[in-house]
Amino acid sequence: MELDRIITSLLETDMYKFSMGQAIYHQFPSYKTTWSFRCRNEDVKFSKRMVEEIKAQIRAYCDLRFTEEELTYLDAIKWIKGSYIDFLRLWKPRYEDFEITSDEDGVLSIETRGTWLNTSMYEIPTLAIVNEVYFRMNYNYDELIESFSSKLQEKIDWLRTGKYEISSFSEFGMRRRLSAEAQEMAVRALADADLGNSHFVGTSNVYLAMKYNLTPVGTMAHEWIMCVGQGNHKHNPAYSNWYALRDWVDEYGVLNGTALTDAITTDCFLRDFQLTYSTLFSGVRHDSGDPIEWGEKMIKHYESLGIDPKQKTLLFSDSLNFEKADQIFKHFKGRAKVAFGIGTYIANDTCVPPLNIVMKTTRCNGQDVAKISDVSGKGMCKNPDYVKYLQRCIDWRMQHE
Repeated sequence: MELDRIITSLLETDMYKFSMGQAIYHQFPSYKTTWSFRCRNEDVKFSKRMVEEIKAQIRAYCDLRFTEEELTYLDAIKWIKGSYIDFLRLWKPRYEDFEITSDEDGVLSIETRGTWLNTSMYEIPTLAIVNEVYFRMNYNYDELIESFSSKLQEKIDWLRTGKYEISSFSEFGMRRRLSAEAQEMAVRALADADLGNSHFVGTSNVYLAMKYNLTPVGTMAHEWIMCVGQGNHKHNPAYSNWYALRDWVDEYGVLNGTALTDAITTDCFLRDFQLTYSTLFSGVRHDSGDPIEWGEKMIKHYESLGIDPKQKTLLFSDSLNFEKADQIFKHFKGRAKVAFGIGTYIANDTCVPPLNIVMKTTRCNGQDVAKISDVSGKGMCKNPDYVKYLQRCIDWRMQHE
């Protein structure tokens, strides 16, 4: 490796990977998935030197094991079970699950294939590695970190002085962070700062949560709904949310309950998010579409079921900055609990544009899977015919139920 090791602990991932991982271990240990990487920035190229460094960094990541200190920390989280801790004690990433290539135009390709238990855990570290390699090897990193530090202090001042008020918020930026150094700088500074009427409650990065005694934040991602709902070939995929919510409750009961709404559109989600699940889950997460429209829809839904929306959390996490969060909070203040998960804006705001990179599930158990969110352009299915099939299933359900 030309650079220092980027991932230094297997806890260096988002909390929802452990939330989903435990449920996968107990309920879907035989499921197999394929994950595909995509850089959405059209003008970004990865040199051969960068690709070789990415490979070396991923090999180094695959040499890591959980320490007993790390497992003790996870075991203290009230909804994590001893059986899952014992599994993690034996678990190791497999470099053999990765296929990393690039073409003559500098387009980077990464795919992982294997058990869902394994491949799910690779997403966040892989994205963090790609980001850090790109920015360290393509720019003057010292200038970037100086720019990052200056902008971070400006953000803190905005909250301290009351220019923006954003209620409770967490840092969600590991997958698109400038570097491990930058993310830790941001988490440490936000945890120590006077933020006025805003409250920094934690980070999705479990390693940093442990290091700084913060709350590790995260429940489920789109992969859970896609694989649970579409990985079983007997399921009608328009009912993906019902299967996913049912199996989540089987695993966690009333604990660890923030439901993601937009895997196959929020309107379809609400057909399954009826009284039982709306009561059991503490809140819902927004990740696409107009946030005000979505929040109004959720409040109306809760009220239609006789549930007081003031007792539920609306968690917003889609491409946020403090200005957007301030507007959303002011709109819903006093009508529901409002919280924010803010990623790139905290973890990779510098003098150069951030990368827009993703790594998504594209197949499960030999079958295509897809996401149809509340806006176009967020899906990654490689089979357009399957996307059309999924859309027809959703349309039929919405028209006939």
